[in-house]
Amino acid sequence: MANLPEIRENRIKKLNKISSQGLNPYPQTTKRTHRISEVLKWFSKLKTQKKEVILAGRILSLRLHGGVAFFDLKDERGKIQVLLKKDKLGEKAFKLFQDVFDIGDFIEIKGILIETKTGEKTLESSDFKILAKSLRPLPEKWHGLKDIEERYRKRYLDLIFNPEVKEKFILRSKIIKLLREFLEKEEFLEVETPILQPIYGGARAKPFRTHLNALDMALYLRISPELYLKRLLIGGFEKIYEIGKCFRNEGIDRAHNPDFTMLEFYWAFADYKALMNLTEKMVTSLVKKIFGVLEIKYEGKKINFETPWQRVEFSQLFKKDTKIDFEAINQAGLAKRAAELEIQVEKDRPKAEIADEIYKKYCRPKIWSPTFVLHHPLGIQPLAKAFEKNPSKLASFQLITGGLELVNAFSELNDPIEQRKRFEEQEKLFKKGLEEAQRIDEDFLEALEYGMPPAAGFGLGIDRLVTLLTDSHSLREVILFPTMRRK
Repeated sequence: MANLPEIRENRIKKLNKISSQGLNPYPQTTKRTHRISEVLKWFSKLKTQKKEVILAGRILSLRLHGGVAFFDLKDERGKIQVLLKKDKLGEKAFKLFQDVFDIGDFIEIKGILIETKTGEKTLESSDFKILAKSLRPLPEKWHGLKDIEERYRKRYLDLIFNPEVKEKFILRSKIIKLLREFLEKEEFLEVETPILQPIYGGARAKPFRTHLNALDMALYLRISPELYLKRLLIGGFEKIYEIGKCFRNEGIDRAHNPDFTMLEFYWAFADYKALMNLTEKMVTSLVKKIFGVLEIKYEGKKINFETPWQRVEFSQLFKKDTKIDFEAINQAGLAKRAAELEIQVEKDRPKAEIADEIYKKYCRPKIWSPTFVLHHPLGIQPLAKAFEKNPSKLASFQLITGGLELVNAFSELNDPIEQRKRFEEQEKLFKKGLEEAQRIDEDFLEALEYGMPPAAGFGLGIDRLVTLLTDSHSLREVILFPTMRRK
């Protein structure tokens, strides 16, 4: 069997032969009249009319039998068998096809539709044209490839051979479209805010840093659009949203990728309770439009999105799953319990953040049905308002489904004095070595002093939602080109 360098060299010879015939192996245009899905849909009519059609796509499964050739032609949404006959094409054209075409090449085919003796829908060719010569052979056994990482590295091959993978990304696009339609129906305005920011903020995360030569200044890839969206609330917008990429220089696992897609929206004169109702309405609408029902399967288990969803207090859930009374234990005691539970935390980590790390490992994975986890302890979200009935808690919720945190939301802190105090506390933690602590953003604080209306803010991880709705185990399955280690 020939090795890859030999195959490539042989295909380059074929490429040169095409050129020597006065043909362009990579022409600019094609005269395609139909997509394959269209000719399959209208097959009977086109066959009866003997209407000539022109298709374009990639050659798969090439079979040569003397003066006859069969191959499968594949485009984005369909596949059809093609028949070439020497007596119909002419000896010269048929020999050219035999000599220079390979599986993987792109071709334009003109002909009429027929059915073979076995009843297979087929295009009988009267003419063809090279559209792109492939120099590398397609792998023979790509489906079920054991090296899953290779599928992610070479997503283009994954998409060619695994139609279910392509369907996931088509569904991803539909999900984002439906989210936009829902928000616009609710009178939210889509906006864009900077991805390169002079100071990062809006979440607890390590940033990616870069440098702008033109102004000789450090910039950061945003970890969240939150602080810029809030500036727009200050400017008078009342309902705004953004769908876009965020970047966090942190670990990679089944629920995290360094660059990911977020939906964030802000709603003036609303609170976190109104957001819960809107979240139920949005997600159930989405699921119903995609599946027609409100029950799906994820990781082999059922998830029912019928409302109302369960609501549970963070402290109660924490105590039930860990047997730790968060409100009674102090920081040192909680740090000790975290170590006993094999959770590593920095020496000066605040009590609320230690609890959050324990919660992520021991509580969140057990939540399967859609559940709002309410009132996280003060100290986890420096940008959230305290809960008025108990200021040691936040006016917040997370939506957990299938063990995944899909949504983080809260009533937004709009007191500039309190916000400065929270930033200063975070700055102290940063100076002690907590890299993901939020930094003081003086420009945002100045904007906040002009007055921001009471508002609720919402952040949804698009990749996690798509993972759930496509029954995928990892974000890598629903991100076209996930971040990978260099080979």
